Amino acid sequence: MERAPLLPLLLLLLAAAALGVSGTEVAYNDRALVIDGERRIVISGSIHYPRSTPEMWPDLIRKAKEGGLDAIETYVFWNGHEPRRREYNFEGSYDIVRFFKEIQDAGMYAILRIGPYICGEWNYGGLPAWLREISGMQFRMHNHPFEREMETFTTLIVDKLKEAKMFAGQGGPIILSQIENEYGNIMGKLNNNESASEYIHWCAAMANKQNVGVPWIMCQQDDDVPPNVINTCNGFYCHDWFPKRTDIPKMWTENWTGWFKAWDKPDFHRSAEDVAFSVAMFFQKRGSLQNYYMYHGGTNFGRTSGGPYITTSYDYDAPLDEYGNIRQPKYGHLKDLHNVLKSMEKILLHGDYKDTNMSSTNVTVTKYTLDNSSACFISNKFDDREVNVTLDTGATHVVPAWSVSILPDCKTVAYNSAKIKTQTSVMVKRPEVETVREGLAWSWMPENLQPFMTDEKGNFRKNELLEQIATSGDQSDYLWYRTSFEHKGEASYKLHVNTTGHELYAFVNGKLVGKQHSPNGGFVFQMETPVKLHAGKNYISLLSATIGLKNYGALFEMMPAGIVGGPVKLVDTVTNTTAYDLSNSSWSYKAGLAGEYRETHLDKADDRSQWSGGLNGTIPVHRPFTWYKATFEAPAGEEPVVADLLGLGKGVVWVNGNNLGRYWPSYVAADMGGCKQCDYRGTFKAEGDGLKCLTGCNEPSQRFYHVPRSFLKAGEPNTMVLFEEAGGDPTRVNFHTVAVGAACAEAAEVGDQVALACSHARTISSVDVASLGVARGKCGAYEGGCESKAALAAFTAACLGKESCAVRHTEEFRAGCDSGVLTVQATC
Repeated sequence: MERAPLLPLLLLLLAAAALGVSGTEVAYNDRALVIDGERRIVISGSIHYPRSTPEMWPDLIRKAKEGGLDAIETYVFWNGHEPRRREYNFEGSYDIVRFFKEIQDAGMYAILRIGPYICGEWNYGGLPAWLREISGMQFRMHNHPFEREMETFTTLIVDKLKEAKMFAGQGGPIILSQIENEYGNIMGKLNNNESASEYIHWCAAMANKQNVGVPWIMCQQDDDVPPNVINTCNGFYCHDWFPKRTDIPKMWTENWTGWFKAWDKPDFHRSAEDVAFSVAMFFQKRGSLQNYYMYHGGTNFGRTSGGPYITTSYDYDAPLDEYGNIRQPKYGHLKDLHNVLKSMEKILLHGDYKDTNMSSTNVTVTKYTLDNSSACFISNKFDDREVNVTLDTGATHVVPAWSVSILPDCKTVAYNSAKIKTQTSVMVKRPEVETVREGLAWSWMPENLQPFMTDEKGNFRKNELLEQIATSGDQSDYLWYRTSFEHKGEASYKLHVNTTGHELYAFVNGKLVGKQHSPNGGFVFQMETPVKLHAGKNYISLLSATIGLKNYGALFEMMPAGIVGGPVKLVDTVTNTTAYDLSNSSWSYKAGLAGEYRETHLDKADDRSQWSGGLNGTIPVHRPFTWYKATFEAPAGEEPVVADLLGLGKGVVWVNGNNLGRYWPSYVAADMGGCKQCDYRGTFKAEGDGLKCLTGCNEPSQRFYHVPRSFLKAGEPNTMVLFEEAGGDPTRVNFHTVAVGAACAEAAEVGDQVALACSHARTISSVDVASLGVARGKCGAYEGGCESKAALAAFTAACLGKESCAVRHTEEFRAGCDSGVLTVQATC
């Protein structure tokens, strides 16, 4: 073995000792990130630490790595870490250092997106509501109050991660950092171009003086790009995007693997074929770093969902589903793509390249050459036809519509984005048998509304109707507006309330007289409801509720909530004219509900005497403003657990004191045209005309709610607490476990291997389909085709009782059947 010269080796050891760790050098050129002197293709995926639990992190990161990812990308959540000014939270799911250490332990890189504005369908875009209390504050503009707070938080995060040695130069996993977020999308809409430009350049300068030792990026900053940052692309497709500067690499920080869900919308699904098409096109066109947003979406626990009207689920149709299960075929199809791209890393990042349009701009051949080797991509952007493409080797290749073929040697197709060779899994939710048979024993407690039925004992009074976010500091969804006035004799009126929403309950003299929520998108609405007044003092109590704060758009923070400005008036029912305008009356303000102050969700021993019902008692149902409680045993095994809340109205759910989030299963998703068609071919969109591949139209927007295993106690009672705001029936609540129910795979050619796998140690209990030429149905419900007795026997022998199996397609399987694709379906 050749020995290194002693002196240079000694110098290296002394340098390493001085640093205290073996660091990684990160730089870049026009083609790629350069890590320790080597140009690298980086495949990354977004996993947001507060949208899962610390106990889930190792498994999510492991699956990401096994899926062919090099890096994990995450935002940093300012309002989660600093919910009140200078009061910090780095515990539990907000333990950011622990999260990055898990990434490091897995041998992966990390991309740190500080923002600290993040959008992310997160409440208020991650910005703390308490910023509104600071004089002179203008969000995301050039002004000292905002820049001071932003720099204070950014420095806090950087210093915490430096202290833990999480940056690459310290031996940590972080290879890139991001400042601000998608600012270029709104710069021209802020009505002050000079301030916007000064702000974004200040951001870059502030970030660079942090001395993190890795490059800083800015996404969607295509114009007015500050020096010393890399601008990057976000979107469903970024192959035609290139950075404005020629000395920086082409990076894609958000490839949207699906879309978020709102309470009034069905579920969006972006096909595995289309995601793969977008990634292959990106690397065909000189891409070097690509990040899936999201790779695991997770859950908006507590009050973290934004919008307004973003659901508690943030599944995002990601390769790992909300609960951490592998979503097939998306996960496996992309893994196959990653393997092919990595095999071509050197030629893609060092080779010469030439793009050639073949009779149409929709068909492009890109050839990379390096030394004596070559690699080719053939892309077909036609969404209605396959094409035959002849390369300069003389070989002709058939490229399906809306797909990319990759030939690492320009001879043999190693991958086509439209041809899936991995299994399709159908996930099933299995009810917990004991709960279904016996039901849960519920007890109940009314929310104490009495203190709020007068205008006494508020936090303060004001002779005007105030904006809710600034008034409450967003410490609760709820804000009470209360006033009183004298009235001569009895009379009937129409109470008219103009509000910016999102939801309103009206009480007059202690009686609920009206409730209403706004439609998604137009949050200004008017409530009109009949009321009766008595002689003497009358009390009006208005409870305004938010359902997630706006998180995106120019000046999004100025979108009001609550009954700001009103008017609130009593209208004469005969003349339909205003009898009393109460808008400038003396209003008393109080944020929150009595149960929130008492922390009823914690089921404290001092409060247990307040609960009624129980094992042999009855409980009221469809009663608004009611607390319910039940105990249950954790489902056996390791499969993810969900609570089925069908039958409830709207409210919040806790398990063992952990807030699972808002629920609203009574809100039915709209019937949209995209629920009636799904074809991977053609541009995927999440807004406007041409939607496709939607599911769940005319069904509850969200019925199932994730209960992480770490929230549960095995072998002892667990407590579920519900705050039912709107009125529902908790007796229908049930628990389910989630796992693969059916596993399906296809083989187009003899010699192809068909692999099937269950999940969570479940085994294959039957092989239900082994046929050629199946033309109808989908996984779990195939119809038709020619059954291959030989294939059925082979798969039954190889797979029955196994957690996974693989069988190679043979000529024998075709016996008695016309040629066709072999389709296999098994039950787990």
